[in-house]
Amino acid sequence: MALQHYNKESFDKSLNEGKLMMVDFWANWCGPCHMLGPVIEDLSGKYDGKVEVGKVDVDMQGELAMRYGVMSIPTVIFFKDGKEIDRKVGVMPEEAFTQVLDKNL
Repeated sequence: MALQHYNKESFDKSLNEGKLMMVDFWANWCGPCHMLGPVIEDLSGKYDGKVEVGKVDVDMQGELAMRYGVMSIPTVIFFKDGKEIDRKVGVMPEEAFTQVLDKNL
């Protein structure tokens, strides 16, 4: 499955399915978000079929950002069984994300 671009409805649907999810909360005007973008896209390919990887534009989906207390971007939140299991704030190397994913597969 390719990289998902969530709205509230598609996010809630995926969350309720209980899959392992990695969600990048970002905005188009955010420079660090653009730096992290290629890492997120790369991970969506590497974990295709195992992890649902997606993005939430905080300007378009402010309700989701508020629901999870996203105060700065980029923020990547990991979910499993519909619950938050970890989060990373800021630009980080790919290994910071793969450690969480591999531990929870």
